[in-house]
Parts: sequence; structure tokens; C-alpha cells
Amino acid sequence: MKSYPATLRVATFNASMEADNYCRGAEARDPRALERRLRSGRNRQICNIAEIIQRVRPDILLLNEFDYIKDPRRGALAFQRRYLAVSQNGQRPIHYRHVYTAPVNSGEPSPLDIDGDGLASGSGGDAWGFGHYPGQYGMLVLSRFPIERSRVRSFRLFPWHKMPGAREPMHPDGSPFYDELTWRQLRLSSKSHWDLPIQIRGQTLHLLAAHPTPPVFDGPERRNAARNFDEIRLWADYVDPSRSGYLMDDLGVAGGLAPEAAFVIVGDYNASPVEGRSLPGAIEQLLGHPLVNSELEPNSQGGAQHSQANPHGQSHTADWRARVDYVLPSRSGIEVEQGGVFWPEPSSDQAYLVSGRGASSDHRLVWLDLRLD
Repeated sequence: MKSYPATLRVATFNASMEADNYCRGAEARDPRALERRLRSGRNRQICNIAEIIQRVRPDILLLNEFDYIKDPRRGALAFQRRYLAVSQNGQRPIHYRHVYTAPVNSGEPSPLDIDGDGLASGSGGDAWGFGHYPGQYGMLVLSRFPIERSRVRSFRLFPWHKMPGAREPMHPDGSPFYDELTWRQLRLSSKSHWDLPIQIRGQTLHLLAAHPTPPVFDGPERRNAARNFDEIRLWADYVDPSRSGYLMDDLGVAGGLAPEAAFVIVGDYNASPVEGRSLPGAIEQLLGHPLVNSELEPNSQGGAQHSQANPHGQSHTADWRARVDYVLPSRSGIEVEQGGVFWPEPSSDQAYLVSGRGASSDHRLVWLDLRLD
């Protein structure tokens, strides 16, 4: 007889742990900046992030904008040993036995003129995904439960043009923004798309992690908005066996999830159904998906207080006033019990944890408690 946990807490947190958040000048583009701060164990922003994690205590957590560091001793394990394993302001230390990280497209040099300025610089706007150094804006998954590494799937290399009906960026006059050679080489994922099968006492839960590009910092062609839309669409197609046949992962395996597979989509999707500059219908591809349970909308009193005149304020997950971070489980195999956004009110003795991007992040940790059927 299978034994399941009473509840499983799954969370996502864009933690802004990349050099531009806590460095100035040349160091803001230094690929080893995070490594040095992890080694010190004393960086205030990272201490606050660790305290938030210790307070919420997710069983499975995706961290967006945790720079990719190949050597886990200098990256994920250093974060655990020097921050999560240390009591922050009296909170209980927390430990995750299983971690996953991998290369991302952001900051990875390309030979293309992706930003359309006439120059192929290799970095910044011409990297495969925007970034000033390889691994900037990376992703890290922490889990109390085993990750089946042999079954992990990544779609980092998937060519954008291979998506049927891809939203190819166009100039206002209707001509293509990219020449044919560039368009056929462009990767869809601005960071990566990961399917991590996690074993939870006899049941497999697929953690679908991504961080689509912001739908801004472009021109009238709306190339970033188009990419954001199709990055979100990748998961909408992946979880539906009738729509996923065209997908090919980085190891050459075709297709998406099996029917009735239990999954949770997590990450900062840089899209809101009611605010921001994403293309109409972008995040609705997931929120309105027949296989996705989006009925519980996590909220917080801190968000409501931050935007008192905004009826959507309580569901905001970023201090620039939008809901963009999501934990979205499948309807199959999972029941949603409760959820929330870690956003203390200004009067709370925990308000210092979210007092600004430098204090922790411009995003908030979002969590759901789930029961596996």
C-alpha cells in the first residue's frame, strides 16, 4: 500500500541572486559575484532569502535568478551549508537532500544579432537569452524528495521556429524582424525549460520549471513579448498529449507528458492576466488550460497593502504590482489544499525581509500545499 505525505508544499521564488542585484560597476557583470557571496555566508540579501525559505519551509522549491554555478560545492551546496543550514534570526535551519541545476541560455554567447542593432556582440541582447555572462539569471531546484536525474528533460536548445504557428517577430510593415538564417537558429527558451520527475513515496510528480523572458525591452516588433508568449505556450503544449508531438528535448526525445501524469508548473512567467505588457492571452494559456488547476489564487495582505487602490493587489507577486510568479498543479492526481504569497504587511516584524530588491528580491515567494491522490 502506497504511503503519501499528508501535504506537500511546493514553492517558487525569483530570488534575484544575480550580480546586478547586489553589485555596482564592473562587478555587476562578474560571473563569480554570487560565488563569492555564497562563500562568505554573511551577505545580508542572501541571509534574508534563506530566512524566508526557513519560515515558509517548502518541500520542493524553484529559485529563479540563482546564477548557474557548475561546481555545486561553490553554488547550490554553498548556499545550503552557509545560509540554509544556519539559523537566520532564530528560524530553524532547513536542508534539501536533492538539488538540480544545469546550464541556461541567458548570457550564453550566440553568433547572431538577436537584438537587431546591426551587431553580433555575443552577449547582452545577443546572447541566446539576455544576460551579460553565461549562467546569469539561472535556475536552481531544491527538493526533500529524490529527483530522477536519468529522466530529466530539458528544452534549452529547442529552436523557436519548430513550434507550429510560432509568433515570429514582425516589423510594423509585416516584414520579418529576423532574416531567415537567424530565425532558423534562434532558441525559444530564454533560460531553459526543465521537466524534473520527483519521486514522492511511490508517486512521480513532474516539476515543470521555467522563467520566460520579460515581454519588454524591445521595439514595435515586440520580439520579447512574442518570445514570452511562446515560452509559456511550450508548457501548455507539453502537458497535452494531443499537442506535444512536435517537441524535441535536448537529448532528441520527442513528445510531452504522458496522459494523466501529475505535474506542477512553477516559475516567474513575467505575465499577468490583468496587468503588465505581455501579449493578450499569454498566461491564460496556462490559467485557462483544461489540464491545469488554477482555481486557487495565492494572495497576501502585504500585497494588498502595497497596492491599496488596486483590486488585484492581494494576488501580486512582484513589488512592481503584478502577478507573475506561479505554482500551477495538474487537475489529475493532485488536490490543492491552500496557498499563499510571502509578503508581510508593513506593520509586521518581518517587513524588513521584503523592504526592497536589495533586501531580498523584487519578487515574493509563492507556495501551494498539495495532496497527491
